[in-house]
Amino acid sequence: MSQADFRGAASVAVGDVQLRGNFRRAMDGLMEKRAAQFTDADEEGRLRALGESIRSRSLARLPELLEKLEASCKRNGIQVHWAETTADANQTVMDILKNRGARTLVKGKSMVSEEMELNHFLEAEGIEALESDLGEYIIQLAGEMPSHIVMPVIHRNTGQIAELMEQKIEGAPYTEDADELCQIARKVLREKFYRADAGVSGVNFAVAETGTLCLVENEGNGRMSTTAPRTHIAVMGIEKVVEHLQDVPPLLSLLTRSATGQHITTYFNMISSPRRPGEVDGPEEVHLVLLDNGRSRIVSDPELKATLRCIRCGACMNHCPVYTRVGGHAYQAVIPGPIGKILTPQLQGLDERGDLPFGSTLCNACVEVCPVKIPIVELLLRLRAEANSPTGDSSVKGSGAKRDKTEALLWSGWQRMHASGKLYNSLSRVLAKTGNLAPGFMPPLSGWTATRTKPRFASQTLHQLARKRGVPDE
Repeated sequence: MSQADFRGAASVAVGDVQLRGNFRRAMDGLMEKRAAQFTDADEEGRLRALGESIRSRSLARLPELLEKLEASCKRNGIQVHWAETTADANQTVMDILKNRGARTLVKGKSMVSEEMELNHFLEAEGIEALESDLGEYIIQLAGEMPSHIVMPVIHRNTGQIAELMEQKIEGAPYTEDADELCQIARKVLREKFYRADAGVSGVNFAVAETGTLCLVENEGNGRMSTTAPRTHIAVMGIEKVVEHLQDVPPLLSLLTRSATGQHITTYFNMISSPRRPGEVDGPEEVHLVLLDNGRSRIVSDPELKATLRCIRCGACMNHCPVYTRVGGHAYQAVIPGPIGKILTPQLQGLDERGDLPFGSTLCNACVEVCPVKIPIVELLLRLRAEANSPTGDSSVKGSGAKRDKTEALLWSGWQRMHASGKLYNSLSRVLAKTGNLAPGFMPPLSGWTATRTKPRFASQTLHQLARKRGVPDE
């Protein structure tokens, strides 16, 4: 199996009975909790329409709002850095740490830092980076990628986590008591919070008019990452900006209810500046790193820019019949599930991840629950077409990379055959006599028979059968 082989990884995952059981229980619970939060269909519809409108408006004015955000942040004392690529973003973080003489940092949950592979980069530079979110901390102990964007360790049950912590944490006993496991992790993390030189966080929403960075969390560890260290570095994809502070409450309501079935999360943080004179806590410096990494290219496409409306709730994953059976790791991507199948190929290119748009049943379950109404199925079909584009002349990175010349030739022949009555009749008679002789395990039929029964040709064409019944050709 290659590094980016979704089909192969999914086949392996489907055979893992324990994994499927873990996901089935978790997904059933999440779907029930979300449904309990949206009992009024009219209210849900209005709120989703509002969320779609807010995110679409923000993307339509993205360059303007980013400049406004930068100006507002600088006015508040937040230092703003622009990064075109993940390499640029990593180097920016490293430069900030070097200037502060920082050798250790604690990290709040951040999917952008996962996209940057920040932990690996800092480790190679001799910087200790510790995840403070409990799920992310467990993933870090296991040396794995997150399996879900909200619940990264959802693929493991309590016994598997207990065994991992016993192996990886010195002196930790084996216990399947959830409270005891939390206490074991808390003991390690509290010491790191106390000694950390810097903290890194993500950003759920950034408000352009006020320069406010909004962070959503349930554990409180995010506050330890942003407040306790002397330096706070927030990393953010440029699409997370919104125009007004009043845009945040509807999006927050949609996010929490869609993600975990909560009316509101335990903690909602709003950071607008470093510590001010007279304040007793807070960082001495706040830095905001704005990452592009292909997002400008996506937002330039009138159809595909809807991808960037995503608020990272994970509802599409929770309801996806493919994701719930193969798990997040089968996607071999930072963002798995339906949203990952449209985002990852656009960020990395169809030449590298053109396999993902085809790993879908197109059942529309993801579209029905998306809080900002991203037309995921339509975008999957667009990317499938882009992957097989004959010219490769497109704004989509890697367009045309999956085009098969043999398949294209066959479809061209099929088109010509159906455009000519004489040719259609002649070839139909030939296929009626010889079509069933073609071996199903060889191209071109092997692409079909890999997951389907080999088609059988009738011994007589429709025209022949009609003539037998006295129906003349016209």
